[in-house]
Amino acid sequence: MRISIITVTYNSEKDIIPTIESVLAQKEPDLEYWIIDGKSTDRTVEVAKSYQSRMEAAGILYHIISEKDGGIYDAMNKGIRYATGDVIGILNSEDWYEPYTIKTVREVFAQTSCSLMFGDIRIFRTDGSVFVKKAKLRKFQTSRDWNHPTMFVKSKLYKRYPFLNKGIHDDYGFFLKMRKMNQKVVVVNRVLANFKMGGVSNRKGFRAARQRITDRYQYCYLANGYSKWYLVECILIEAVKFLIG
Repeated sequence: MRISIITVTYNSEKDIIPTIESVLAQKEPDLEYWIIDGKSTDRTVEVAKSYQSRMEAAGILYHIISEKDGGIYDAMNKGIRYATGDVIGILNSEDWYEPYTIKTVREVFAQTSCSLMFGDIRIFRTDGSVFVKKAKLRKFQTSRDWNHPTMFVKSKLYKRYPFLNKGIHDDYGFFLKMRKMNQKVVVVNRVLANFKMGGVSNRKGFRAARQRITDRYQYCYLANGYSKWYLVECILIEAVKFLIG
């Protein structure tokens, strides 16, 4: 089973180092890694290229593309089109895997024949505190149970149902689509990835929060046939973000 990992970057010369290092640390066979850069103006591409020989020595198929794109989800779709793996994971710049992540993913897909899996994530707040966000599946769907950096999907599904590129929660919209389609989803209660708060999904301010509410409600829930009552969940999510930072 080949596993492809995609990292989308733009001007991430410092943030991308732990991300790349975590992929290099996997020590797993038949691993492919794509870095899809949006034509960075800093040293991001140079830093990525500096790992070429180490990736080759580790047996990792390593590819770097740097060109203009239509946003983060357009770049992810590009990586998905290029990926040759049976399973795809998307790891954003600044996030990083645990050393056992890919081994765990390979075992779960082999043992369960699932279409999609995700696990726990360790989150680093801007104030330096750390907590683990548990992965869950329940009848009432909420993004508080779901962790995108830990999600791995069968390649054929990602290729058949690309991201809409209409909002900042397209990845969650994809997950909801898979659940509506009754694809087999498996949850692993083990930390598979690490995430630093402070990006666009956690940006403070009323305008940013209102945009996230609109995007999640319109392009995730309504687009996938969920009840209009999920607007309440969207508002509550933003309230929780405001309270915990």
